[in-house]
Amino acid sequence: MARKIRAKLIMELREQGLSRRMIAKTRRMSMESVCEVFDIAAERNIGWGDVREMADDEVYRLFYPERHVRESAFEEPDWEYVHKEMARVGVNLRLLHDEYRERCRRTGKVAMGYTKFCGDYGGWTVANSLTKRIEHRAGQSCEVDWSGPTLGRGLVDPITGEASKVYLFVGVLPFSQKAYFEPTLDMRERTWLRCHVHMYEFWGGVPERTVCDNLKTGVTKHPREGEIVLNDAYEALGEHYMTAIMPAQVRKPKQKASAEGTVRDAATWVIAQLRDRAFADLDEAVLAVRECNAAYNAHPFQKREGSRDSVFAEVEAAELRPLPDVRYDVAEWVYNRSVNLDFHVVYAKNRYSVPHRYVGRKVDLRVGESTLSIYHAGERIATHRLLPSYVKNGYSTDEAHMPEAFLRPEWDDARIRGWAKKIGPSCAAVVDRIFDRAKVKEQAYNPSLSVLNLSKKYGEERLEAACAHALPRLGSPRYRHLKAILDSNLDDPAAPMREKPGGGQEPGPRGHVRGADYYRE
Repeated sequence: MARKIRAKLIMELREQGLSRRMIAKTRRMSMESVCEVFDIAAERNIGWGDVREMADDEVYRLFYPERHVRESAFEEPDWEYVHKEMARVGVNLRLLHDEYRERCRRTGKVAMGYTKFCGDYGGWTVANSLTKRIEHRAGQSCEVDWSGPTLGRGLVDPITGEASKVYLFVGVLPFSQKAYFEPTLDMRERTWLRCHVHMYEFWGGVPERTVCDNLKTGVTKHPREGEIVLNDAYEALGEHYMTAIMPAQVRKPKQKASAEGTVRDAATWVIAQLRDRAFADLDEAVLAVRECNAAYNAHPFQKREGSRDSVFAEVEAAELRPLPDVRYDVAEWVYNRSVNLDFHVVYAKNRYSVPHRYVGRKVDLRVGESTLSIYHAGERIATHRLLPSYVKNGYSTDEAHMPEAFLRPEWDDARIRGWAKKIGPSCAAVVDRIFDRAKVKEQAYNPSLSVLNLSKKYGEERLEAACAHALPRLGSPRYRHLKAILDSNLDDPAAPMREKPGGGQEPGPRGHVRGADYYRE
């Protein structure tokens, strides 16, 4: 867009006695424009007194009436509509100018060119102090962080008076500035992920990007050059909600300026207001923070119309991606667990089945709040409901994972029973009872082999004797019982006995022991 000649300024400097050349040089105007104003003023007898009280546009219209008519012939765009559309994802001035030209063509009006369209829009935004809204797109991103100070006096036990800290999670949508605050008892990975889930549900949707700091609970590696490495749980959350996790560069707080600003606001709206509060439990802290959060979002802007709530409801809510049908299950990962011969994986002293073809391979476990999923080479091969923490040595077995015939040439139930019979009838009885107590025969493989392998260390005779000693006393002896008997020499009735400190006898020392008399000599 061509710049208008500043005719009023030239006339003012002319009145002060400056020459044409001096005006052009000091005001960086073209000599041609200055001479043109001088000539028009002389021709039409226009003096400084005639234009002193007039606005710049009126003076320009007085000197160049034909240019003003030509410029005003353009159809004026609806700049408020243009500005509102610019906040939407994917919309730019080129697209809006094409739509504006098409409307002018249909109505038979003259459309301004693209250069003038952009220039006039820039002038309109500056005049209305709305340039900040051009920086962000509705629904494009959110920014998250922890607030530095802790909340009030923390959680205080009403009986003991013991206090624990309460931390504050902060999330914000940069376009509408709508914020989400949540108090937590720690800043661990599971808490961090759970706050993200609650934040997305609070907004009722998910932005395209989630911008975070380089905290250890989310980012494993952020090199100056190369690919950013997120931890598996944070990356899985991003994939579930279809949002790109984008850590800000190290020591670049401006890349998440909205979160930094909202953290400062949280210090005033939440932490300062609750600074003297002591909470009996976390639920009480959540309710208090929720009230502060609602007041903060409903508070009117100082330099913009409306509030965070109104801008979010009118513009941004519709631009967020919908929430997935299934809520994200916050989980931890356990790596490189072996699949045992009974096609089960051990976690927290309980066993979970996988398809039998994975026996002997390494798998990874994703342990959620209510489920446990098993992965091999990045592919999920089994999912179980997590057994309660109070259950020990429990089994979660999917019948579909069982083989029609569990084929292992090294060991099967017949071979294990045959080995036990070879050692002796008592050992065979112990192994039979282990198989009788198993839900499926494969579950007895490991316990039975553990018992039989004791013969490699202690010998078959001692193992048979230990089994004979344990059967009438324990009913169904296991590895730990038999090993304790063997370590204590209870399997050998001929072993020398010695007096126990509390009375009775216990097996004496075995092997070549010189004794005290040897050393007295």
